Amino acid sequence: MRKIMMIGNSYLAIFGLRSELIERLISENYEVWTVFPNGPFGNGEQKSEQMGCHFVDVNLTRRGKNLFQEVRLFIQYFKVINQVRPDVVISYTVKPVTYAGTICRFLHISFMPNITGLGEALTNSRFVKAFYKFAVKNADCIFFQNSHDKLFFEKNGFCYKNSVLLPGSGVNLERYKLLEYPVCKPIRFTYVARVMKAKGIEEFLYAASGMKTIYHDKVEFHVCGICEEEYEDIMERYQQDGIIQYHGLVQDIQNSYKDAHCVVMPSYYPEGMSNVLLEAGACGRPIITTDRVGCKEAVEDGVSGYLVKEKDSKDLFDKMMMFFDLPYDKKRDMGMNGRYRMEQYFDREKVVDSYMRCIDD
Repeated sequence: MRKIMMIGNSYLAIFGLRSELIERLISENYEVWTVFPNGPFGNGEQKSEQMGCHFVDVNLTRRGKNLFQEVRLFIQYFKVINQVRPDVVISYTVKPVTYAGTICRFLHISFMPNITGLGEALTNSRFVKAFYKFAVKNADCIFFQNSHDKLFFEKNGFCYKNSVLLPGSGVNLERYKLLEYPVCKPIRFTYVARVMKAKGIEEFLYAASGMKTIYHDKVEFHVCGICEEEYEDIMERYQQDGIIQYHGLVQDIQNSYKDAHCVVMPSYYPEGMSNVLLEAGACGRPIITTDRVGCKEAVEDGVSGYLVKEKDSKDLFDKMMMFFDLPYDKKRDMGMNGRYRMEQYFDREKVVDSYMRCIDD
């Protein structure tokens, strides 16, 4: 039986976004191994047992720079790849791509990384860039989530055999169904992302504060996502002042989409393709996001939402005011247009088909 190993940095990266691929692989008689640190988004061991694949827990810290921890992670990857000897390794995010790619190159194992975004380390660090180049040099196929990242690789001399441009991770249109647009008031703006500077939380709080001063109880602002330590006190203060409602990590995010009139994510983080925006669009929710790669693809400006300038709090405030002032039917139509856009361009089944063609080849 042919073996596929999928390596990521979290439960979400593997089961949250790639369950459909795993199901297809298993249905076509592949033995699937998943490798990632267990929690906090779900139990990898339990989910693997349910789906009929294998799970290996590793000690990966997303932003960890401790040399001992990184060497230990590399050894863990080497042991599992060497023992399982998969026919293909697919990896996601910077550390799994660089570490697994290097190991696959030495062990002569087929390697197919997915570039889920360039990240600050890859764009700013010469060492990380050099490590990345070495790791992907013999990759059989690289999956890019946007054309900007592919162009970055070409301009910076990355070598690889083949590439495929995907519409991000796509969105499961059966799971994220079109939801009835809320008729209730107040108007709810919902931020769904990690609470961190580069995801635009400061711009969102600026806009929320300004609109609360004007509209008071006619508008609500909800924040859903894991909070970086530096923003914990800020979230608490804004909540106590009645400006936002902070929900932390939300397990069933569709309930948040269901109650939202508009989903806002003013990110300027180097995204591959924002899954939040694809999910929100599939649920029929208008979107306000930044006019930058990884975000703007999910929105047709003025049709299914609005695009704003990066790091521009005033522009975000103005666009959120514009949305607030729209008649109800215009708001609802924006959401319907977003759903249609997801059906046209971002169906996850198309992503799975692209993976299978490369794996079979």
